[in-house]
Amino acid sequence: MNNPNLIALGWDTWFADQASALSDPAAAVARVAAVDRDQLLLLNPSGVFRARLAGKLLYDTVSSAERPCVGDWVYVDKSPADQFGLVHGVLARKTCLRRKAAGEAVEVQMIAANVDAVIVVQSCHYDFNLKRLERYLVMARDGGTTPCILLTKTDLVEPAVVAAQVAQIRSAGIDAPVLTLSNLTRDGMTELQRVLDPGKTYCFVGSSGVGKSTLINGLIGRDLMETNLVSDTGEGRHTTVRRELIILANGAMVIDNPGMREFGVLGTGGGIEASYADIIARAGRCRFRDCTHTNEPGCAVAQELASGEIDTEHYENFLKLKKESAYHDLSYAGKRKKDKEFGRFIKSVKKGLKEDE
Repeated sequence: MNNPNLIALGWDTWFADQASALSDPAAAVARVAAVDRDQLLLLNPSGVFRARLAGKLLYDTVSSAERPCVGDWVYVDKSPADQFGLVHGVLARKTCLRRKAAGEAVEVQMIAANVDAVIVVQSCHYDFNLKRLERYLVMARDGGTTPCILLTKTDLVEPAVVAAQVAQIRSAGIDAPVLTLSNLTRDGMTELQRVLDPGKTYCFVGSSGVGKSTLINGLIGRDLMETNLVSDTGEGRHTTVRRELIILANGAMVIDNPGMREFGVLGTGGGIEASYADIIARAGRCRFRDCTHTNEPGCAVAQELASGEIDTEHYENFLKLKKESAYHDLSYAGKRKKDKEFGRFIKSVKKGLKEDE
């Protein structure tokens, strides 16, 4: 199933190997371009069409995170006479973006799947926040994707402000590429376009009003995404209401995202280690293997913190994210156990009903 037309949509041997293991190797596959309540907008070499989830996929999945999200590859049946396709399964994800769902409940919310790179967008004018930036980088790296930082609205601040923000990013030990852009003057647009490769998928994430939709409109060359006017303070007004995969003229694919007001981390141990590699490396020199890097003697991290080699804010955010992730992971593990037990109970009831028929 290494169809060149599928490859243009992000298909590779990771997915082809899964498809070849199917009982029906000719089963149709398509990529999820958008999710709208109980309907999916799917994309294949023939074009775009709508689909619904088959009952088994809809009702037998324990968590909503197991259902298709933007960027997923799915198995689908659809005849030319059908108005909707029927999705029967989801191929295993190569990469993913996820977060703790907003609110008190400890549940995973999928943001996008099979993303090659995450572009974290922050405005130089009002939105720049190092702690929030590090959260996004943890999320990106935990899901196996490559992060890139994009600072927008450079026309609203002096060049010295932009330079200081970049310096702050570097002093925090963040080594991800940093790009700058003005949607108004288009300074930096060419540099951004150069990193968007054909056949690759890029997900734009960031707070509301930082210019993501305007940016994607600039990449497309027309006003496909709805945008609102910028306020007198330079703060944009949030407009994106759903995630959607869009193919650019050069063949690169981009996913726009609604702004995130809450951003809890869940299951991000690997992402924390990758994003705080400078601290993790120094931790290997601590006297005690189980050092918490708070008040133990012989702590190499504490020593370099005192000498200024490690940025204090960077270190404090590291501790906070580790604690938050551990708490949410424990709560989520308990919830998953209850969900699985309930799922087994439902199956046993259904089996008993069939035996009584």
